[in-house]
Amino acid sequence: MGQTYGQFLSKTNDLEKRIFLMNIFNTNRTLFYKLMCDHIVEFMPIVYDPTVADSIEQYNELFVKPQDAAFLSINEPENIKESIENAAGGHDIRLIVVTDSEGILGMGDCGVNGADIAIGKLMVYTAAAGINPSQVLPVSIDNGTNNKELLNNPLYLGNRHKRIYGKKYYDFIDQFVKTTTKLFPELLIHWEDFGRSNAATILEKYQDKITTFNDDIQGTGIVVLAGVLGALNISKEKLADQVVMTFGAGTAGVGIANQLLDEMIRQGVPEEKARKHFYMVDKQGVLFEDTEDLTPGQKPFVRRRLEFANADELTNLEAAVKTIHPTIIVGTSTQPGTFTEKIMKDMAAHTARPIIFPLSNPTNLAEATAENLIKWTDGKALIGTGIPAEDVEYKGVTYHIGQGNNALMYPGLGLGIIASTATRVNSEMLSQASHALGGIVDSSKPGAAILPPVAKLAEFSQIIAEIVGQSAIDQNLNCEPISDIKKAVADAKWDPKYVPLEIK
Repeated sequence: MGQTYGQFLSKTNDLEKRIFLMNIFNTNRTLFYKLMCDHIVEFMPIVYDPTVADSIEQYNELFVKPQDAAFLSINEPENIKESIENAAGGHDIRLIVVTDSEGILGMGDCGVNGADIAIGKLMVYTAAAGINPSQVLPVSIDNGTNNKELLNNPLYLGNRHKRIYGKKYYDFIDQFVKTTTKLFPELLIHWEDFGRSNAATILEKYQDKITTFNDDIQGTGIVVLAGVLGALNISKEKLADQVVMTFGAGTAGVGIANQLLDEMIRQGVPEEKARKHFYMVDKQGVLFEDTEDLTPGQKPFVRRRLEFANADELTNLEAAVKTIHPTIIVGTSTQPGTFTEKIMKDMAAHTARPIIFPLSNPTNLAEATAENLIKWTDGKALIGTGIPAEDVEYKGVTYHIGQGNNALMYPGLGLGIIASTATRVNSEMLSQASHALGGIVDSSKPGAAILPPVAKLAEFSQIIAEIVGQSAIDQNLNCEPISDIKKAVADAKWDPKYVPLEIK
């Protein structure tokens, strides 16, 4: 342990550290997870975001082995079952993370290189929540790529054609779902980094038929909701009084808006009135009914031009904030530096404690830094970042910055679903998980964070798992009888330790 950790520390940059850890992962899973559990804060940004972005960019050059992932080609639907069985190796798979890599992080279309996302996600599931690594399976759907650099790269490992859309693609997804759920009856399917034209469509088709969720749509949404609830615990305000603006109306932005809307309705605000609290801003500016190329997810949140005397001027974020006066702003735009000093000062001038989420990642895509946001708002901002942020010292107060990282939620959510044998994932479970996460932070301390620290990930993942599992049982969604959810969660957890050999 000590020797291996010492070797890790000797590496000169984060990518070298990640490559070293992947070699450990390939040869000794117990050692890898023991190290990661003991150094979760240090390892999280190495095995996953943001260093995984560097790994994806150099995937073709760094590739050594598939790390137990199943690679499924859109051109070979007849091989889905065999490929899944080969990758599973006879194990009883309970969790699949699947991606087609069209919308990776802030990087866009990464083709099969995005397999590292599914692999990294599952590492976090195990390290944070103890999900058995022998019962998980990363899956990469190779649907081609529209990334010209990859298509022109002689080392690229994926299909060398443009992405396929429409019936052929959805038929392939359907066959994947039918095959995996038949092979593994207690399976949870986690959809990851699908493009904005497909992500919501796939989730809506299957969420009432199988045990499934989309982390970009729902996971991001419930973490931001938890952060908002944590922020409101500090400001002592009500969700019903907030004006919400999402900057970046893609899959994540729409998912966040839907989660906040759902919670506002749950708190007693009629839906028609609740929708008036939400505004979406994308590259065209504020989204209106007549905005071209609206996605199905955006359409329920568009506004009417008649609502504004200056509707034609609302073509950028600065004009939108100046006119609308949001109290909550969420950035999923992948446009670095767009939460400018002028815009943030304008926001802070119209609300006592502005709630600000610059969520785009990796680091070079963030809308703003936590340090600047604290200074620009004179310490009033309540902040959730998409990447880890150091404490900020300002006018004698130490501000702790919560990270709006999906890893705060999905490991515990997944463990609770698996432990409770839940047959569905619904909004009631997600709401309860958000309230649990948002209530963990001690809001009475000056400079308190709106979300708990990654250092306590294992602790609150178990809390979330128990709450989600109990919700499933209360709704009669468990397919096996469970009388004690705490015991069921404890029994479902895997511990990275060597089992003594029995010598007969």
